[in-house]
Amino acid sequence: MKFLLITLITHVPDAVTGVQAPTHERLREVVTNAELAEELGYDGYGVGERHERPFISSSPPVVLSHIAARTTRIRLFTAVTTLSLLDPVRAFEDYSTLDNLSGGRLELIIGKGNGAAQRELFHVTPDDQWDRNAEGYELFRRLWREDRVTWSGRFRPSLTDAEVWPRPLQQPIRVWHGSATSRDSVDVAAKWGDPLFSANVTNPVEPYAELVRYYRERWVHHGHDPAAALVGAGTAGFHVARTSQEALETYRPIFESRLAMQTRLGLEPVFRTLDDFVERSSALIGSPAQVVDKVLRYHKELGHQVIHLHADRDGLTTRQHRDALELFQSDVAPVLRREIPAPPWPA
Repeated sequence: MKFLLITLITHVPDAVTGVQAPTHERLREVVTNAELAEELGYDGYGVGERHERPFISSSPPVVLSHIAARTTRIRLFTAVTTLSLLDPVRAFEDYSTLDNLSGGRLELIIGKGNGAAQRELFHVTPDDQWDRNAEGYELFRRLWREDRVTWSGRFRPSLTDAEVWPRPLQQPIRVWHGSATSRDSVDVAAKWGDPLFSANVTNPVEPYAELVRYYRERWVHHGHDPAAALVGAGTAGFHVARTSQEALETYRPIFESRLAMQTRLGLEPVFRTLDDFVERSSALIGSPAQVVDKVLRYHKELGHQVIHLHADRDGLTTRQHRDALELFQSDVAPVLRREIPAPPWPA
């Protein structure tokens, strides 16, 4: 199994202290966490893309380029690149440049993105967002593989024998398809023989497991080898400590702060108590043995070979955050690597 840390770069008050860091400090924290992830031996670090409050992750190529300059080994992920909002030619130019700067360490997770505000910002509608995503990816995919492209579509000007520079270092880059609950992303991933990354964060495991089963069915339908399907999955929260009591005590104010925020926003919580959140969500909160058991239980449903943890402190102190990440690497990751075969991973 492989392990990623991912941040959406939320810019909100600390869940425990209530203090909100200035923008420049929050962005520097993201880079520092990426350096920590490499130091501790994690396999990848991902930066999301959002174009609305409370996120400041509108420019992942810039953030990841800075991380590339401060690291040497760790794989760099987008999480997710919102292709439904972007010109695929411009996105290719940004990410091909980043692939070269990073020494070929880039991997993309693409998706349509969420949120009405960012759709309005880019004049994308609920009726055309999936078509934009599928069409954008078809062009994006060709740009990575072909030196000259002739293409026409609905949502951007046509291309005739077009060259787009710079050419990427990786030939081709690996692209994952991020999916929450919709089958549209799953269909595109299976069609092209690409890996799937299930969000797996809002609900209990059942709807995500159903979507992964659908992906595997469509994968076979399109003639791909069943053994070659690659699945990643997210987690709804993370804190591992020496004992379950310590983990729960530390995480409780973080959970309560999240619950209060959902109430203020008028959202209906899926998990109303911390005990229910730990038991039925994908959150990894507990002792090392409990976290191992939780991941193996979810693996039976999803068959995933890659998992992401939250990269941010999210209410923990800097020391607590580092201790949890270290403990995961020393006591959890080795067991999961033995139990779950690792997927193909670029050197």
